[in-house]
Amino acid sequence: MARVYFEEISKRFGGTHALRDLTLEVDDEEFFVLLGPSGCGKTTALRIAAGLEEPTAGAIYIGDRDVSFVPAKDRDLAMVFQNYALYPHMSVRDNVAFGLRMRGYARDEIERLVQEVTATLGIADLLDRKPGQLSGGQRQRVALGRAMVRRPQAFLMDEPLSNLDSKMRVQMRAELVRLQRDLAATFIYVTHDQVEAMTMGQRIAVLEGGKLQQVGLPQDVYDRPANRFVAEFIGSPAMNVLEGDLVVEGGHTAVRTPAGLVRVSDAASADVREQNITSLAVGIRPEHLTPEATESAAATSAAAASPAAIIEGQADLVESLGSEQHVTVVAGGWSVVANLPSSPRIERGATLRLAVAAEHVHLFDIESGERVGP
Repeated sequence: MARVYFEEISKRFGGTHALRDLTLEVDDEEFFVLLGPSGCGKTTALRIAAGLEEPTAGAIYIGDRDVSFVPAKDRDLAMVFQNYALYPHMSVRDNVAFGLRMRGYARDEIERLVQEVTATLGIADLLDRKPGQLSGGQRQRVALGRAMVRRPQAFLMDEPLSNLDSKMRVQMRAELVRLQRDLAATFIYVTHDQVEAMTMGQRIAVLEGGKLQQVGLPQDVYDRPANRFVAEFIGSPAMNVLEGDLVVEGGHTAVRTPAGLVRVSDAASADVREQNITSLAVGIRPEHLTPEATESAAATSAAAASPAAIIEGQADLVESLGSEQHVTVVAGGWSVVANLPSSPRIERGATLRLAVAAEHVHLFDIESGERVGP
């Protein structure tokens, strides 16, 4: 296995910039996820690594070897596609063995490797079937087996689970993580699904508009998004964002938003003054909004006792998910979403007072979108 390094990769299709100066290192034996919305450049980056596209500028390295213009067949990489790309007229055995036959492996060695890989994936009893006789999950395993059988330097996966139903996706997520660990292999995995990224990736890179927005551990990216785009893209329900102007109230710096005042921490205040910022976007995740009236005295911390903000409004939409409920509250003409326990049940039209602790308030420069403060 080997590391994969993107060095200032750019790619243009006519006048469209698909990638802009992407510099990124994927470590040896790492499960690395490229995450972003459609059109952000993540699949283009994967195809450049695979050799299916040539970069307009920059270089791609596999290990210490510059493979920027090396043909795909000579890069020793395996790619798993969204649509599986199986040969419909071939059996499972022949689909898995195809790459080995093209490389001139002996028949006995091919059979041994096919049996070994299909047993690992739990499809050894399907060897004589054809793709049309398989379920989506089984076809995905066949595609993985075809990639695994020759032990490439790295595996490249382009949204391989997107055609599966929700239950099968959950199962296959766990199986892919286990497989990567057992193989001690380098995986680069492309997805637009933040749940896949958060649960599977050892590190994730968020892309938008062909630019790298942030790279890091999944929890670090979630807890401390580098900019407003990352903050709003990662998280379900999405982060609430309120825009407002800076004011001084009671000796404290605050942001006056349509939903009320949000106090700014001392550390963030120092950054605001240093950067001469006069207006900010305030980000609050739905799970950090707490019904003020239901906080028990024993559980109330000093931060909760003196919250950064109290948002009061009427429940406009209540979505029950069994173990929790997502409540859309209209406050000052703005809507915010709170992720609340399923009990007590909130009724539409109820008045709610929602508190948020200072450590859960995110601030972003309205003009640049960049994070302000710690």
